[in-house]
Parts: sequence; structure tokens; C-alpha cells
Amino acid sequence: MRRLRGGVVIAVMTAITVTGCKDQTTGSAGPAETGGGGAALAAARSLTVKGRAPKTGYDRDRFGTAWADTDSNSCDTRDDILKRDLKELKFTDGKCKVSYGVLEPDPYSGKHVTYRRGRSLVDIDHVVALSDAWQKGAKYWDPSKRIALANDPLNLIAVDASTNRGKGDGDTATWLPPNASYRCAYVAGQVAVKKKYGLWVTAAEKAAMEKVLSGCPDQKLPTGGNPTEAPARFHAD
Repeated sequence: MRRLRGGVVIAVMTAITVTGCKDQTTGSAGPAETGGGGAALAAARSLTVKGRAPKTGYDRDRFGTAWADTDSNSCDTRDDILKRDLKELKFTDGKCKVSYGVLEPDPYSGKHVTYRRGRSLVDIDHVVALSDAWQKGAKYWDPSKRIALANDPLNLIAVDASTNRGKGDGDTATWLPPNASYRCAYVAGQVAVKKKYGLWVTAAEKAAMEKVLSGCPDQKLPTGGNPTEAPARFHAD
């Protein structure tokens, strides 16, 4: 998970349903589903296992400017995810800058949360935290791939800020949403991102993923999002 920028935490994914180990929904820029029953568990089992690399050299700027418009739709990534995940939307400028919306419910806590621009009740979370990604392969990537990960709707989701800030840069082995009914979908999302980008997992992380997904063996694997390389006009340190 990235540090706060503009009063909001990083990072969302794609919309994953809040109904637990059931199928995931597809937002305008969100994930589709792939494979039959057990696709998420099978994908988790296929992930490469390595030790966590040192965090040395990590900085949010390594993943480019926050909320870069990598899909070139003239709206920044943060507003794209707010538009996808919130209901009862209101805008300050046309149909881009979201000024108001409601999470009904928030996937991480199960609560209903109201978003008002300029306040910090709703974060955009990187399902796979950028620091975690850095320690599991991303430090060796070209900048364009890191920028893509930071702005990929598959890896971004709007969530309750107070709940999200307890996550830090945790992986499945160290943090799961308090809302137990969402854990299957959440873990499937992490698996999908790590598989798409070729990130590895620790042994403890893989065991935790398999444990959660074994409880929902029909959980599908979300797909979609943006390409794994950002347009050449975007740069990172």
C-alpha cells in the first residue's frame, strides 16, 4: 500500500464483490472472470515461491506519479476507481472529478461509508501493496511496468480508509479484511495481480492463500485491467 497522497491512500483494484466467495463483478475498468471452478486456487498453487527481498531502494516515486492517467481517458486513476466502485455519484467537474459517493458496503469492513472529496473516509487501496510488490520482483522491472501496476484497475479498489490503514504493506500471510465474507474474493484478487505481473510469493504467503481459497474452491480468478506496460510518455525514478 502506498503512502498518502492528496488525502487518499493508494491503490484499487478492480471491483470485487463484497459477497464473499462468490463471483466477482466487473466494473467499467474492472476485472472479468476466467476459468471454471477452482481457478483462483489453481492459480495460487502455480505462483513462484521465493524469499522476500530487502526493501532497500523502495520509494513510491519508483512507481511513477500517483494516479497517472495511463488509460488516456482524461480522468486520473483515482477518479476512475471512485466512479467504478461508488454509488450515488456526484461530480465537481463534468463526469470526472468525483465529489460525493457511497460505498454500499465497504468490502473490507462491511460498513457503509460516505465519500466526500477532501476528506479521508475512503481510500483507494493497492490490493497488492507497492512495497510488497517491490520486495517480490518489482524492484527489477522497467519503470513502465511499475507504473502500470500502480495504476492497473485490477490492483485497485475503493475501501474504508480506517480499515485500510491497518493493512500497511501486508500480504495474505499478515493481513486479511476484517469482513470475513470478502476474504475469498480479496485473496483471489491478490493472486490475479501476482500472476499477471509475474510477482513471486513467500512460502507463508502461498500457504495462507491456499488456506483461504480452499474454503471457497469454486472461486474464480479475476482478469482484465490495463496492459502491463504504461505508455512511453510516463516516467518514474
